[in-house]
Amino acid sequence: MDNLIFHIDVNSAFLSWEAVYRLHIRGETRDLRDIPSAVAGDVKKRHGIILARSTPAKKYGVRTGDTINDALKLCPDLVMVDPHYDLYEACSEAFMEILREFSPCVEQYSVDEAFCDMTGTVGLYGSAVVAATLMKDKIYKELGFTVNVGVSTNKILAKMASDFKKPNLVHTLFPEEIESKMWRLPVEELFFVGHATKRKLHNLGIRTIGELARTDLDILRSHLKKHGEVIYSFANGIDMSVVADEAPPNKGYGNSTTIAFDVDDGSTAKMVLLSLAEKVCTRLRADSAMARVVAVSIVDTYFRYSSHQMQLFSPSNITNEIHKVSCKLFDQLWDGSPIRQLGVHTSKIVRWSTEKQINLFDMNRYEKQAKLDIAVDTIREKYGDDSIIRAIFLDGPIYHMSGGISKEKHRPNYNDGIR
Repeated sequence: MDNLIFHIDVNSAFLSWEAVYRLHIRGETRDLRDIPSAVAGDVKKRHGIILARSTPAKKYGVRTGDTINDALKLCPDLVMVDPHYDLYEACSEAFMEILREFSPCVEQYSVDEAFCDMTGTVGLYGSAVVAATLMKDKIYKELGFTVNVGVSTNKILAKMASDFKKPNLVHTLFPEEIESKMWRLPVEELFFVGHATKRKLHNLGIRTIGELARTDLDILRSHLKKHGEVIYSFANGIDMSVVADEAPPNKGYGNSTTIAFDVDDGSTAKMVLLSLAEKVCTRLRADSAMARVVAVSIVDTYFRYSSHQMQLFSPSNITNEIHKVSCKLFDQLWDGSPIRQLGVHTSKIVRWSTEKQINLFDMNRYEKQAKLDIAVDTIREKYGDDSIIRAIFLDGPIYHMSGGISKEKHRPNYNDGIR
């Protein structure tokens, strides 16, 4: 029996979830999905980009990732709402629970999309399309938002199918349908073909997925290296990956933050690095992981990006140790330009290591710091992140655990949520 894979994608997820909550929980009468609207960041904190937009907004040319100013130029009457990530997490969990009712093997690909291995289960429903339609309709009936479902024999074709006409539709893309349904599409619509790859392919005279599929593989290798092999396989509907219901372990942990003001002094920048190290190391310890490599990234006010990394003497998840290394990297990297964004990233991850190489002269200090960090994690887990804060952050402009989703975005404040 051939494999049967579904890819399920929520239509305009963040905006749909906001709309459903406002309609069915808050009792609002206006449906954000029916008007030009968007979920957008905070301009004052320089997070001012469009995170999701409605279909009417899309018709004005508003795109995800546009700045708020650019979006308003395209659509002056655009209604914008603040993001509320705790709501999105709850909607995502409910969405995944319904998928698990249909399949024993569900791979959550992102907060708003997933793969289901339906091999051997479709006989319960009659056909693949019937099963996909039942799944789609159950999500809408019970949760109030719509999804697209792509149906095929592997993950790449199922994902491509779910991106066909939206919203609230089921599409198939079986191997025998590749030429008629996929090859005619512009090459940039193929998964893994971004702007840079699109330009290279256009320079080679390749403008459709079909042209890519028929291109000599050696030509693609010579211009795109390994990536050329990947997109050639995808264009021909070849994908050997399987649906994995358990997420693979992280290969790296990192956080970055866009600062609400330009940072032009090293001491403030190092405070930001400390707040990022707090967040990154908390995540490492929560996963019983340590990092061998630490990197720091800087984006200045001219949007120039730079980064530098260093391998540690021994794997670590100690906040003070990661911060110390981050500061050293920062001093080597920073050219004095005003800073807009800072990041701390780790890689070469090892699971809780018993092979920690301890310096003879700081063995006691390391053990004390490790115990202190674990004690702080325990307190914060029980009483909240703000239950224990380093004194340097008190009454200051820098939040003590930067990066990721800020607490004001995590919990809804609907009193001033529409702009």
